Amino acid sequence: MPQHLKLFIPGPTEVRSDVLAEMARPLISHRGEEMAQLQRHVSQQAARIMYTSNPVLLSSSSATGLMEGGIRNGVERRALSLVCGAFSQRWHKIALDCGVEADPLTVAMGQANSPETLDRALASGKYDAVTVAHNETSTGVANPIREIAAVMRRYPDVLFMVDTVSSLGGLPLKVDELGIDLCLASVQKALALPPGFSLCSVSPKMMDRSRRATRKGFYFDFTRMLDKAEKGQPLTTPSISHMFAMRRQLDHILEEGMERRWGRHREMGAAVRAWAKDRFGLFADEAHASDTLTCVANTRGIRVADLISGLRREGMLISNGYGDLKEKAFRIAHLGELTMEDVSTLLSTIDRVLGLTA
Repeated sequence: MPQHLKLFIPGPTEVRSDVLAEMARPLISHRGEEMAQLQRHVSQQAARIMYTSNPVLLSSSSATGLMEGGIRNGVERRALSLVCGAFSQRWHKIALDCGVEADPLTVAMGQANSPETLDRALASGKYDAVTVAHNETSTGVANPIREIAAVMRRYPDVLFMVDTVSSLGGLPLKVDELGIDLCLASVQKALALPPGFSLCSVSPKMMDRSRRATRKGFYFDFTRMLDKAEKGQPLTTPSISHMFAMRRQLDHILEEGMERRWGRHREMGAAVRAWAKDRFGLFADEAHASDTLTCVANTRGIRVADLISGLRREGMLISNGYGDLKEKAFRIAHLGELTMEDVSTLLSTIDRVLGLTA
């Protein structure tokens, strides 16, 4: 077996060697001035990538923790969860597990959430918060975030909370322009860092809710986190090694430029979708298919596990379908630091492993 498998899975993804090397730096005091400079730099660079003037909070956790934080800090009456797959459904389940009243607004797997349906639900006046996945990692659907944001602007008292776990750094996203109150992401996908760290931007409206919130716990108390961040400090002991790596990688991303980075992902997405349509089929509605990962419908009835094994022997790794989609689909991620050359090599290798021709 090859020593390293080239990762075409939805996370973790390939990480630059110099970024990985940053994880081996000698540690520093997480309460010293060097730490304050590191935290401020990382937060400022992240804000540039997110196109926001809002504070950015850093968390040594997966983004699931920040999803729970959004519920505990932000929902006072009732949440509406836009559900189009496993991870958008997770946010609804988190709300229920936190004892928060919440309703799902669900579409069929492979479909995007509808702005018109959202508008009708919010017109009821029942909700004070909405959760939505920008990019549903389980199905390869990119929700129409600009159209959803346009609806949200009609309801200024409703919090707009967005999961950008598999979109931030890969799909066009401008937090302030969209009016997002909580924009959260983990770092192991399009940001191309090792897993175990996450970040979020918080609007003044989000923070007003947090200050009023009770029973929000300690670890994901946004008020406490922001109070510390304003002093250049983490609330609790952070993964300092991740922050070293994040400093280097965010600099790389900004050096590439967000428009160029989005364009690279767009090109890779188009290539994989064209291949998928020719060889199999797309699981996601093509009008809302993601540029960071493609969910391929297993129309040929192949044994996906065998394809994955065959690719492992070639030094590459893709993902089976997630949850109920296992063996019914497979997922090819084209995000982070991957290139068109990487994608072309993968697709030709799949053709060879399966004995397929155009």
